Amino acid sequence: MKKRQIELAVISDVHLGTYGCHADELLTYLSSINPKTLILNGDIIDMWQFSKHYFPASHLRVLRKIIGMAANGTEVYYITGNHDEMMRKFSGASLGNIHIRDKLILDLDGKKAWFFHGDVFDISIQNAKWLAKIGAYGYDLLIVLNKLINWGLLKMGKEKYSLSKKIKNNVKGAVKFVRNFEDTAKELAIANEHDYVVCGHIHHPKKEIFENEKGRCTYLNSGDWVENLTALEYTFKRWKIYRYNADKLSPFFVDEALKAMDIHELIATITTNIPKDKKNKKAKKAPKKEKKGSQKGNAVL
Repeated sequence: MKKRQIELAVISDVHLGTYGCHADELLTYLSSINPKTLILNGDIIDMWQFSKHYFPASHLRVLRKIIGMAANGTEVYYITGNHDEMMRKFSGASLGNIHIRDKLILDLDGKKAWFFHGDVFDISIQNAKWLAKIGAYGYDLLIVLNKLINWGLLKMGKEKYSLSKKIKNNVKGAVKFVRNFEDTAKELAIANEHDYVVCGHIHHPKKEIFENEKGRCTYLNSGDWVENLTALEYTFKRWKIYRYNADKLSPFFVDEALKAMDIHELIATITTNIPKDKKNKKAKKAPKKEKKGSQKGNAVL
């Protein structure tokens, strides 16, 4: 199928390696677009909750897809967040079309766009990281519980329900934090003469024009791929919030070759150069010829 050609796509807060991550849906989205630039705005891999026991093949496919997009010419910027802060030691490094940064400023049709994750505004992370990590584990547990509840609701023919959104909307402290986060980002953007400020971190997708006595800017937040399943797209000098549940189109599908790969193939393609499908097929066919002569040929992976 023909992919949508867009100038820039922004995703954040994917949290690969956690039970709440919607990796299959994200893979479908990435397979439907062909952006010139892809910005991963923090918390892509959740290293706070990383476990050797849970990193399914679907999560590896997302990584392979991103690497494949970079190999095919997309400029990929990995902006570090708090859950993948270990990547900050590599900030400034580039590997082909993949660039690791703590923040990024781009010129978009003559306007300055400022990209950063946003955890720098979070006092709990700066002053009590242990408390923030406990909160992250609690949030992941809440998402798992919510999945079980929604499974039961769907079986009864009822609509899905978001526990975390309900809690956030009813807890004054959470509402105040989100409001303060957004106001701080907007005011700093205007003070630094940026036309756009693009964040993640708070899992709250938004597009809003903000104006004060010092100037004007557009605040944007890419949301997340745990609850909202959203991204930001920029093309034809316009920003749009992409919402998977509302905007997905039936012709879009995940590449079948990628979907069919097992976990051993996925690990091999991520840790080495990305092989072409033809090479994979030849590698699989070769052992069959030596089937009778030796059993060594059977241990391909």
